[in-house]
Amino acid sequence: MSDRIFGVFGILLALGFAISAFAIEESFLSDAVGPKAFPLIIAAVLALSSAVIALRPDPEPHWPDFGRIAEIAAAVVVMVLYAQLLPELGFVIATALAAAFLGWRLGSGPLGALMTGIGTSVGIYVIFHLVLGLSLARGPFGF
Repeated sequence: MSDRIFGVFGILLALGFAISAFAIEESFLSDAVGPKAFPLIIAAVLALSSAVIALRPDPEPHWPDFGRIAEIAAAVVVMVLYAQLLPELGFVIATALAAAFLGWRLGSGPLGALMTGIGTSVGIYVIFHLVLGLSLARGPFGF
């Protein structure tokens, strides 16, 4: 039953997406394809895949117990806090904290998760900021 609900929701979402795409005003300087093509393609793919899910559902799923759902909710809270703290703490510190917590919840020990979080944040910082020159959020220490 949950697959059918999800499929119908996806079809309704695709319909709303297509209606929004048709509402895009075209400029007289637009290319041959126009600005509506890509959103309509996305809406069509979403509608087709949702129809398949609604018409050919899987057997009823086994939902996780409350403990697993609480862990998923905690991961969502961490990602929301990450987005909120990124401007204040900066990319390196916020990413290290978020990656360490998520690594710990995925089964690493506390020290291993902390080292993974630090390595992940510093590695991404080096690649994206120092090598590629992209701007990342600066924290109180300037990085």
